[in-house]
Amino acid sequence: MSVTQTAYLYKHTSPFESRTIVAASGIWLTLRNGQKILDATSGAAVSSIGHGDARVKEAVVSQLDEIAYCHPGFYQTICAQDLATFLVNSTHGKMARALLTGSGSEAVETAMKLARQYFLEVSPPQPTRCRFISRQGSWHGCTIAALSVGDFKGRKTMYDPIFPINVGRVSACSPYRELRKGETTEEYVARLAQELDNKFRELGPETVCAFIIEPVSGSALGCTPAVPGYLEAMKAVCDRYGALLIFDEVMCGMGRTGTLHAWEYDGVVPDIEVVGKSLGSGYIPISAVLATERVISVFNSGTKYFAHGQTYQSHPAACAAALEVQRIIQEDNLLERVRTMGSYLEHLLKRQLGDHPHVGDIRGRGLFWAIEFVADKATKAPFEPALKVATKMHEKGMTRGYDISLFHANGSADNGWAGDHILLAPPYIVQEEDVEEIVERVSRVVREVFEELAFQREKVTKADSLD
Repeated sequence: MSVTQTAYLYKHTSPFESRTIVAASGIWLTLRNGQKILDATSGAAVSSIGHGDARVKEAVVSQLDEIAYCHPGFYQTICAQDLATFLVNSTHGKMARALLTGSGSEAVETAMKLARQYFLEVSPPQPTRCRFISRQGSWHGCTIAALSVGDFKGRKTMYDPIFPINVGRVSACSPYRELRKGETTEEYVARLAQELDNKFRELGPETVCAFIIEPVSGSALGCTPAVPGYLEAMKAVCDRYGALLIFDEVMCGMGRTGTLHAWEYDGVVPDIEVVGKSLGSGYIPISAVLATERVISVFNSGTKYFAHGQTYQSHPAACAAALEVQRIIQEDNLLERVRTMGSYLEHLLKRQLGDHPHVGDIRGRGLFWAIEFVADKATKAPFEPALKVATKMHEKGMTRGYDISLFHANGSADNGWAGDHILLAPPYIVQEEDVEEIVERVSRVVREVFEELAFQREKVTKADSLD
């Protein structure tokens, strides 16, 4: 039978031809045409321990032999209990309970519902708290509520009319773009804290459930860590008005930035934490929501019931996969590898590309790095969005001879459309030679894309002069 059209509805219209993966091992992907791609991004910062680990496959099969699925509202499984216990224990007493969910978007929405119900359970109840505050240029997922609190314009603008949630926004912590000339870090933090304070008073403190942020921003703003003192200042403002602080660590957490929980780096504990991606390394979709005793004690003193449930939460096979992934990260000492190889990656990137006239900033932490491109290095002016510079980097990387996956995004310059950057987030198993290979390929891609753009501009200039 001849098939002329695929039945698969892809998530977006792709500017390049469809590519089908037939195999994956370690940090390498093999396409049906035989091309081998260096997975320098772990997909979307997901494949923490790399592809095809036999230990995870064995753990999943073993779990399937016991039970593949049970209704999470009727039954519990040992693997789900063990994973929740691991997650809570990994916070050294800072978190009290964990709820195991599916995608990162699901986990974000679960956290939002948890925050809302918290204020219905407190004594006396505070039912007017129904709003959230988030940051400009943030990304929190693709479901309706997650899109509402996020601010990735390219993915949400068309859906604006159907968003049901009133969300206030404040500036992101983005020192490359927003730190003023002559302003100290302390002054910058104080300015951002005052802005958040003003937003609470503008919305009405009694109406705000929580402030939700990424402690290290992900795809939308490109791997921007919080400056020293920022997270502490944000928590102080939330505490002042009795609101909760939610950390979205779906992309930056579970070891990606060098500590198992990204908040450990700054020592600022959120009231609710959301994790995903690297939790299960992509073997089976899984995410989790963690809550402090402050939150849980209110429920225990109230209805003792969280009005939430999904068919596939605490999925046994997913829990078994995630538990084995986390065991491997611990036993193979991969967090130390993330820190060591992350420092090496930073060093090589800055040595190879730091002086490039169109590389504005190289930033990140652990194995989570971004390169932001600018038209003018002195003014930090971005390229015209129509040029699709970051997309061109991805396309070039995926062609034969370059063979590297680069995560591309835009909007880092204006929290909207302008500003191009690419992300690098290789698996935690990378060795020195892998990091060197990644940087060599990335450097070649960056230089050749800009050479091609310069050539195209030169052709246009000559054509205009002839006219």
